[in-house]
Amino acid sequence: MQNKPQMVEAVLFFNEQGICKEMLHPEFEALLDGVVDLPEFADQQMRAAYVLVNSRLQIRSAVLFYLDFTEEGGADSGWNIPLRQLAERAGRGPDLGAGPIRLACRSRCPVNWHQMHLWDPGQTAGQNDLALLRDCMRRNNLGLLVEEDAPPMVAPERLQVAAEDRWYAADTPSAEPSSVRPDQEQRLKAALLIKRQRLKIDSLLREHEEALTSVRQQAEQQRRDLHDELHRLRARVDTLEHENAGLKAELAAGSEQYQQAREELARQVRALERNSQSEVEALRQRLEADLQARIAAAVADYQEQVAVRDVELGYRDELDSQLQQEIERLKQEAIDREVAAGKRAREELAASGLMFVAYHPGAGHLTVPLTELARYVESPQAYAASKCNVSLEHYRRWLAHYQAPVCQAERLEAGVCAKSVARVDSPGRFVLVESECCELHQGALRKTGS
Repeated sequence: MQNKPQMVEAVLFFNEQGICKEMLHPEFEALLDGVVDLPEFADQQMRAAYVLVNSRLQIRSAVLFYLDFTEEGGADSGWNIPLRQLAERAGRGPDLGAGPIRLACRSRCPVNWHQMHLWDPGQTAGQNDLALLRDCMRRNNLGLLVEEDAPPMVAPERLQVAAEDRWYAADTPSAEPSSVRPDQEQRLKAALLIKRQRLKIDSLLREHEEALTSVRQQAEQQRRDLHDELHRLRARVDTLEHENAGLKAELAAGSEQYQQAREELARQVRALERNSQSEVEALRQRLEADLQARIAAAVADYQEQVAVRDVELGYRDELDSQLQQEIERLKQEAIDREVAAGKRAREELAASGLMFVAYHPGAGHLTVPLTELARYVESPQAYAASKCNVSLEHYRRWLAHYQAPVCQAERLEAGVCAKSVARVDSPGRFVLVESECCELHQGALRKTGS
């Protein structure tokens, strides 16, 4: 009895040049269990792909994930990603030869908390990671069992493609119609192109978000550094002020001591006057001159120190002002970068043909160009009113009537009439007051007007 090939699980590793390592899923489980190591991947974070391959070496599902290795080349013991569950729950991806595959990556992750551990494939002509996976599996370096009695390949122009909502309806082929619709090939090409463009747009948006996050983090780090420097300088200023106050207190204490010494000398002079008037006078003058010189020297020294502290305080105040201005400049620069990055993202979306469509009663589906997006976001009802050629108040009155077509006339005893009236479907044909009243109150209004 011949063994029939079945679906095979494999894991492939990427580096800068492309696919550098292939292994079957049991070998990968042995790597996770620590049975074997990969020294060539030591102390690295590698990009890997879990693929599910059919008996014709065609990829049916793919999960793109990161795997960290230790310094000895062993797999991270804390790694725990349910690859099979992600592959089963993944969304639709591009066609790699056997119809659209199930693809789980960072921008298409069915489980949110695993998103940070996945990566997006390159879609450019020079780096198409999914094409590398397809070509690698076709080479069959793993020696997989291939189905030999495969039916002959059908030419692409003769393929009959099911509608997009039936791509994953069942794994077994269904009965195909006997005739081929002329536009099915164009639908297939358009569907594949839309999938590629959506994946590319998701990748671009994520790159822009990461760039904005990096700019915000750099600006925040610079702000924190400047804030810390400002605190340090303020602490230095407080220290200098404290030292200045201490010097002033020492100067006051020295002056008081000198005053006491002078009084003591005067007392001694008065005592000496009784012995010798001339000697007392000479001694008094000498002591007076010496005391004045010492006082002048001490005062000059303290004044010089106070002047130096005043200059340092002035310099610190000026530096504090400059740092405040630099903080404001960096904040504005971060805001400008964020606005510029957002503008570039909108321009790239507009260049790729993305349009915004909004529905408003009375105006229908409105196509909002990118140039009018800001005006629409500011006031959607005003934008819809302008498209209906009516004022905003007119449009709001009509919208209230459209949602609840009842008479708004007020009665003395019971409040609003609330009788059903004929609904006016277009804001342009809506007449204020008249269209809001029933026939009875319309007649009353006509009598009042006449």
